[in-house]
Amino acid sequence: MRKKIRVLIIDDSAVVRQLLSRTLASDSDIEIMGTAADPYIAASKISNEIPDVITLDIEMPRMDGITFLRKIMSQHPIPVVIISSLTTKGTETALKALEYGAVEIISKSQLEVNADGEEQIRICDIIKTAAKVQPKRRSLSEIAVTPKLTADAMIKPVVNRSMIQTTEKVVAVGASTGGTEALMVFLKALPLDAPPIIIVQHMPELFTKSFANRLNTLCKISVKEAENGDSVIRGRALIAPGNKHLMLNRSGARYYVEVKDGPLVNRHRPSVDVLFRSVAQYAGKNSVGIIMTGMGADGAQGLLEMKTAGALTIAQDEKTSVVFGMPKEAIKLNAVDKVLPLEHISNHIVAF
Repeated sequence: MRKKIRVLIIDDSAVVRQLLSRTLASDSDIEIMGTAADPYIAASKISNEIPDVITLDIEMPRMDGITFLRKIMSQHPIPVVIISSLTTKGTETALKALEYGAVEIISKSQLEVNADGEEQIRICDIIKTAAKVQPKRRSLSEIAVTPKLTADAMIKPVVNRSMIQTTEKVVAVGASTGGTEALMVFLKALPLDAPPIIIVQHMPELFTKSFANRLNTLCKISVKEAENGDSVIRGRALIAPGNKHLMLNRSGARYYVEVKDGPLVNRHRPSVDVLFRSVAQYAGKNSVGIIMTGMGADGAQGLLEMKTAGALTIAQDEKTSVVFGMPKEAIKLNAVDKVLPLEHISNHIVAF
């Protein structure tokens, strides 16, 4: 009999504790070890039994979630999933939590009373993926399932597309669990005149804007959350908005992006497969596809389409990946030309 994943839920809201408990209990592989209204109660429970995963609110009485997270990561690292409200202040703090070692973010809006089966599955998938992560010790100083859709739901495959030729390169990147830190390492290493970059990072809406703004202050290139019609130009990275699909398009020799609503693809919106297919169609051999750390298989099929169209394709290696799910699935499909450590990818792009 397979061992269940034991989860400790920490949130001062009884409603959130109840909704999250109900959602996680829908998965037979997950067991609720207990709940706590604040970190002090949680610490008492952890002293008796170590959970496999902790879900952690940020704003709580007696001790805030960030302080508790830092204590956990400095003393006894446990995979932590942040539960956060969609406020400007909340998104910035949640992103700080990822830097301190949290695995993922779940928006409280995903815990609605009437959340559908697929939304519940996504939350349970995050918890099960978190359980596989082995967080590093850090010092204090530092249900019915809807069909799993493919990229066909957003953009149909096209064999031949006649258009004006261009030599401008486009770099497309897909990432999920662990991707916020990986993208920071990758983008910070790029020079001011780096080729244009378009990114899908699985992340709730509003968080992507704060994430892009933070990267923009840290990188030589400019980084922004993509808006419909944005030009894809050198020295700039565009990040897909949470809960929207991002696609590349062309008008003559000019590349631009489309930001669109649409169904979940591979249980994600934005989907890496959607982005990669559009890049395969509109940039072809003038593109580079990079698949980074993340759970599941989103992006594997799209990367194969990019490779078939003549693109250079790269996967982050297992050693530097927090979760070697998406890169592994792409490698299994023979969609990857090169497997590289995270710190080598940016140099390879510039050389290419």
